[in-house]
Amino acid sequence: MIEVREEKVQDHEEISTILQKAFGGEDEVKLVSEIRASTYFVPELSLVALHNRRDPVGYILLSEITISTEKGSLTSLALAPVAVVPELQREGIGSMLIQEGLMRATSLGYRHVVVLGHKEYYPRFGFVPASEQNLTGPFDAGDAFMVKELKKDALKNISGEVVYPKAFGV
Repeated sequence: MIEVREEKVQDHEEISTILQKAFGGEDEVKLVSEIRASTYFVPELSLVALHNRRDPVGYILLSEITISTEKGSLTSLALAPVAVVPELQREGIGSMLIQEGLMRATSLGYRHVVVLGHKEYYPRFGFVPASEQNLTGPFDAGDAFMVKELKKDALKNISGEVVYPKAFGV
């Protein structure tokens, strides 16, 4: 049985282990640590998947970013990272985390989310290439840079550039 809840301070070490196992390095551990220490961190959107109500096996973070437009800056969210321990990947835990994260983001009033990820995976959650919504980002990722409106037409008549916090290293 998998349960999703907000992270707790005592989860940090296990979350780091999940990220290391899933990504094979320290980059995502550092990213999460820096976001937690910043004003872009939204505690309600830092979620852990627990196996049998106690063992953390997955993690997702949605944090604030901005979209710079001609009319000013809009607050948005970045979905990064999402991770599941390798031995439980392809069991639906990542999908569960993404769906729960998007639902919570919507309930908190956020209007859109961007992700840099697999262009075959994220469209199942409603993500489309950011270019289709007149958004650009700080990297040349083509259709792997995607956005999802959490509120219908939230990006209508908007064009701009997604600006990531320093923690993302871009």
